[in-house]
Amino acid sequence: MVDLSVNIGNLKLKNPVLTASGTFGYGEEYADFVDLNRLGGFIVKGTTLNHREGNPYPRMVETPSGMLNAVGLQNKGVDYFINEIYPRIKDVDSQVIVNVSGACIEDYVQVCEKLAPLEKIEAVEINISCPNVKQGGMAFGTTCAGAESVTKAIREAYGKTMIVKLSPNVTDITEIARAVETAGADAVSLTNTFLGMAINVDTQRPYLSTITGGLSGACIRPIAVRMVWQVANAVKIPVVGLGGIMNGRDAVEFMLAGATAVQVGTANFVDPAVTVKIVDYIEDYMKRHGIESAKDLIGAMKK
Repeated sequence: MVDLSVNIGNLKLKNPVLTASGTFGYGEEYADFVDLNRLGGFIVKGTTLNHREGNPYPRMVETPSGMLNAVGLQNKGVDYFINEIYPRIKDVDSQVIVNVSGACIEDYVQVCEKLAPLEKIEAVEINISCPNVKQGGMAFGTTCAGAESVTKAIREAYGKTMIVKLSPNVTDITEIARAVETAGADAVSLTNTFLGMAINVDTQRPYLSTITGGLSGACIRPIAVRMVWQVANAVKIPVVGLGGIMNGRDAVEFMLAGATAVQVGTANFVDPAVTVKIVDYIEDYMKRHGIESAKDLIGAMKK
């Protein structure tokens, strides 16, 4: 027997496999394809203080080895999650993590304060890639000051595990990671999507209503692995790796680079059962290589 469990701060995962926010709904949408109890955890779609309709259609387009999306955080707000969704998923034997987004610091804090009393929700993932309206549209995650300010405010109001999701659209992601670590983050997750765009040459118009969108999928994996390796060597808190993980080999690659756990995103659209297949692969990999604990995979890349 091998031990697949890992820890993210005080949060214990039965295995390192999580789902990425925005690609797995609230978990229940995938229950016909995946035994949710077998996952280390699942991260529900981005949750905001109030109802959001998201961006106008079209807001998704396929690209070579990936996809662009500009959904725009469509959700019915945190109260809807608490009253309607939480009662249906709270008994799943897997960690449930809520991805929190906001337009200003106060939004983030209020959402986390509302989630704090929920016994089953032991962690939040803070998305600091959303526009900060009070700073003229700048994203929190693109400056150390912005990232530190929102992390510090949430830390003062929220006592459970806080994972901060970093934007890759910066010059040096290690500086942002160190800033949120200093401000009290228990872990960081990276990378979020890369800014990209696609143009329909027949109509000579952008495919997305917003012109640009977030690029995800296998095409970004080498860049994401590099960033995970850099951040894992720059901070002392755990790193959750994501970005183009399509199978078990990809997941192990991220762990060797320094990830404590991984998130599977776009691959869920290709194969709804991919997450449990990745769990099985990691277990088999550990047995084949004589590795007793998944913790021994973290940062084990040989130079």
